[in-house]
Amino acid sequence: MLPNSDAAVLSVLCAGMGSAAIVDAASRRIPNAVCAATAASGVIFAASGISGISLASSLLGLALGFTLMLPGYIFGATGAGDVKLFAAAGALLGSGRIVSAFLFVAIAGGVLAVGIAWHRGRLAHTVQQAAWLCGHPSDAKAAIESPREHNRFPYGPAIAAGCMMAALKPLM
Repeated sequence: MLPNSDAAVLSVLCAGMGSAAIVDAASRRIPNAVCAATAASGVIFAASGISGISLASSLLGLALGFTLMLPGYIFGATGAGDVKLFAAAGALLGSGRIVSAFLFVAIAGGVLAVGIAWHRGRLAHTVQQAAWLCGHPSDAKAAIESPREHNRFPYGPAIAAGCMMAALKPLM
């Protein structure tokens, strides 16, 4: 059986990340209200001792989550909602788990990207374009955002999956 602190964090994380993933998959938007409620829950849980992490760890997790996801937004690979959602997860997970969550999110995002490219019949083209972008990073934003490339997809599900893996990892 889970300790109450882990159960509370997992419940809020699952609700926040799950609802954001569903809305993002349906509308390509992550509501600010979901991000704000998830982040506020993380900070309140830490301040009251419910989550088992300190308030400083919660706030640092929020800041690290924001900082780790921001370059993806700057280069056009993710949206602002993705950045805010991952920052909110950081408030719940704390500074000790947010870096591993980022790695899990990257893996989940890669698997999702390959699956979507395969589903769209564009896997070979996507791999060629990814290799080309590695040699031409200054062209990355334009290539990612090009509507003719048809390579955008909702990243909320990858964020949800990666954050849940990070939250469950210590419990396994």
